[in-house]
Amino acid sequence: MTPRSALDLATRAGAVIMLVVIVVIFGIKEPSFLSAESLANTAKQSSFIGIAAVGMVFVLLTAGIDLSVGSVMFLGPLVGGLLMRDAGADVGVALLACVTTGAVLGAINAVLIVGLRVIPFVVTLSTLFLFRGFGTWLTESRQLDFPSSVRGFGQASVAGIPLPILIFAAVALAAHVVLRHTAFGRHVYAFGNDPLAARKAGLPVRRIEAAVYVISGTLAALAGFVLISQIGRLDAGFGEGREFDVIAAAVLGGASLFGGIGGAGSAVLGALTIQAVKAGLVYSEVNLYLQPLLQGAVILVAVFLDGLREARLRALRRRVIRPRAA
Repeated sequence: MTPRSALDLATRAGAVIMLVVIVVIFGIKEPSFLSAESLANTAKQSSFIGIAAVGMVFVLLTAGIDLSVGSVMFLGPLVGGLLMRDAGADVGVALLACVTTGAVLGAINAVLIVGLRVIPFVVTLSTLFLFRGFGTWLTESRQLDFPSSVRGFGQASVAGIPLPILIFAAVALAAHVVLRHTAFGRHVYAFGNDPLAARKAGLPVRRIEAAVYVISGTLAALAGFVLISQIGRLDAGFGEGREFDVIAAAVLGGASLFGGIGGAGSAVLGALTIQAVKAGLVYSEVNLYLQPLLQGAVILVAVFLDGLREARLRALRRRVIRPRAA
């Protein structure tokens, strides 16, 4: 294999290779990491990050960014929990209120980004603090305990498969269908690859850009509810910093920060990789203070591969085909 073909393979299949290498290394170091129970637990714990990462992929495809997802993961379930506590709502109503709140918060980002043309990084960094501050004001920094029915929702299974994994799979499958087999999905890719060309082609670029932030907010809130259903309580720090895990998962899986590249599979691969690293470090009893460094190194590799891929694509775009001499 030539160096160029090896580089092409690394940029195309880097996410799969990285996940396999991580699983093999930790499996060799600690064989119990490869047990069926351990792998199932890793998949279950990756579900909430994966759900939010699916929404992030939509945003990244348009070369945008959503830093507010951690705060949406906090505020969405909070609204559902308050309805359960103060109005006696059941799990279904609470879940509906949660995802509706996420859609509204995503729409707020969309109005500021699309309507007022403010840079996505600035908008979502601001709403990160705004949404969390509003939630902290609602709770007065007190912990909110959810009823046992919510824990039952998180511990339920269908045909032996935990419900969080099924929800993650359903979200990923729906996103795949939307992105690969609908006009909206094709428009998202077109916008991400060349916004100016998409606009000239008559695509509703403002509507497309707004929609991806609503999708991101909705799925972030759903992810927060899935996590709440596994732990049963919400405190002031819930979801804090999760935006970095979500973005890292999307990029690790192959979505590009430069737009136009990625898919639902990116979120699945990235979320599994993130959680495999975390679980593997725990199984291997790596020093607690070294774990963030090693996780950061994995993310750095993913960003490096993304940069290589973008440089390769730029080189291909600049290539000029010269006519053959007579």
